[in-house]
Amino acid sequence: MTKKSASTAGADLLRIVRINEEIKLVVSVAFKINIMALNAIFLAKRAGTAALGFGVLSNELRVFSQDLRTCMQTLTDLIHASVGEVSVTLKNVRRTRLLRAAVRMAPESSATAALARREAENEVHELKFQSLRKQLKRALEDAFQMVELGGVLAKSAKIEAAYGQSFAGALAQVSGEFDGIVEEIRSSLESLRRSTFVTAR
Repeated sequence: MTKKSASTAGADLLRIVRINEEIKLVVSVAFKINIMALNAIFLAKRAGTAALGFGVLSNELRVFSQDLRTCMQTLTDLIHASVGEVSVTLKNVRRTRLLRAAVRMAPESSATAALARREAENEVHELKFQSLRKQLKRALEDAFQMVELGGVLAKSAKIEAAYGQSFAGALAQVSGEFDGIVEEIRSSLESLRRSTFVTAR
C-alpha cells in the first residue's frame, strides 16, 4: 500500500517551495557579504598597518561568503531532487489508486500484478525521498556550522576595528554590518531547521 497520500505529497511540495525561497534569500545575503568584504578589504588597505587584522578578517569573510554560496547550492540541488521525487509520488499515487480500483473490479486480472509492481516502485521512491530529506538535514547542519564561523569572524572584525586609529569609526560600522548580516543568515537557517519538512522523520 502506498504510504504517502496525494495530500501529504502536496503538503511536502509546498514546504519544499518555502525552503527554496529561504535558500534564495540566504544566497542573496551571502552575495552581499562578498561585496561588503571587498569594500572592507579596500578600506583596510587605506587604513594601513593599523587595520591589517581587519583586512585579513575581511578576506576570511569573503571566503566564508563563497563557501556559504557553495553550501547553499548543495541545498538547492537537494531541493530540486526532492521536487522531482514528490512529482513522481503524486503521479504514482493517482496511478496506484486507479490500479486498486481495477483490482477491486477484476481481482484475477493482470491489474493485480501491475498493482504489486507499482507499490514496489512507490516504496523505492519513498526511500529515495527519505534519503534526500536526510541529506538536506545534514547539508543544513553544515551550513549552520559555517554560519557559526562567519559569526566568529564578524565579531573578531568588530574587535579589530577598534585598532583602526582614524579609520576605527568606519571599520566599526562595516564590522557591525557584517555581524548584522550573519545574524540574518543564522535566523534564516534556524527557520529552515524548524521546517516540518526538515524535522519530519
